[in-house]
Amino acid sequence: MMRRRTLLTGLALAPFASLLGADAPARIRIAQIGTSHAHASGKMDSLRALSDLYEVAGFAEPILSRQAAARQAKSFAGLTFLTEEEILADNSIQAVVIETTLEDSARAALAALKAGKHIHLDKPGAEKHADFMALRRYAAEHKLTVQMGYMLRYNPGIQLLVQAVKQGWLGEIMEIDASMGKLLDEATRRRFAELPGGGMYELACHLADTIVTLMGPPTAVQAFGNATRAPRDSFVDNQLAVLTYPKATVTIRCNHADPFGGSNRYLTVRGTRGDFELRPLESGKGILRLDHPQDTQRECQLAADGKTLVTAAVPRFKKGDNAFVLEVPKGRYDEEFRDLARVLRGQAFAWSAEHDISVHATALRAAGLTP
Repeated sequence: MMRRRTLLTGLALAPFASLLGADAPARIRIAQIGTSHAHASGKMDSLRALSDLYEVAGFAEPILSRQAAARQAKSFAGLTFLTEEEILADNSIQAVVIETTLEDSARAALAALKAGKHIHLDKPGAEKHADFMALRRYAAEHKLTVQMGYMLRYNPGIQLLVQAVKQGWLGEIMEIDASMGKLLDEATRRRFAELPGGGMYELACHLADTIVTLMGPPTAVQAFGNATRAPRDSFVDNQLAVLTYPKATVTIRCNHADPFGGSNRYLTVRGTRGDFELRPLESGKGILRLDHPQDTQRECQLAADGKTLVTAAVPRFKKGDNAFVLEVPKGRYDEEFRDLARVLRGQAFAWSAEHDISVHATALRAAGLTP
């Protein structure tokens, strides 16, 4: 009898199989330009893992000296190697992931936009603020999506923090303290030493994006830095930025000489009604302290007689300390590309051109540079 039921179920569904398949939206055809960015391999790994959403057309590497290594890398194995021109001329490719060097990112991004492509542009997006503004506003004017590669936007801990601040759980924000560093290898130290703004601009721009999301652009920024290996090495690897707001002060630290940089990344926010801490930054682990319960939900419970169901207001977060552990997706960049797929299929994008422009300017100022 059990076998018969299973068979009948399969037969009953068979006439509708083609209809169910027809309802599934077509995959988004996407390509990647560049393999130089620190996130380049990880982004391609995510795209290939999300095969239900994306069809990867191939990738291009504009730097001749990098092409052989890129074609042999595991993340790109088996993919079609294309030229940048071939990607831009292919009308079937809807979106392009820009993972070039920082020096080339604005050019590559604008070229893709002018070819009518939506883009995922990895951080920080451009060396010069004028170039970033130009590409971001071109996209807005032509109704093309620019998704910046700020993966913290999709981290569940950061999303909970944004909810807490926007809904007033913490009261008026008084201070934010954040740190994002790592220990650089020698080759990367030499590379970062060549970049304007060094590590603060290249890495801590992630924190600038989160802070501008929470607080808006600062009224003033002061930047400080030390070269821990001087005089042997002139790279300014230990940096601090102080962002001023009308009623709050924000500090951002970026240390590229820290042997425990990953585990030392953190973000704390203190307000007049509570505070919030994430440590390590991307772990999903933290503490939310509140002077009043928040996020009250209606739940069904048994009454005192043990039989009658009643509804009661139950706060998700109680007054006092609330330690939490949120599940973080295994694919570090998967949520970015899931969101991009939703946007390209018609959902409104949460981050505007003006927000991204403010973040870019703030990241430059935090690194001691003039926008």
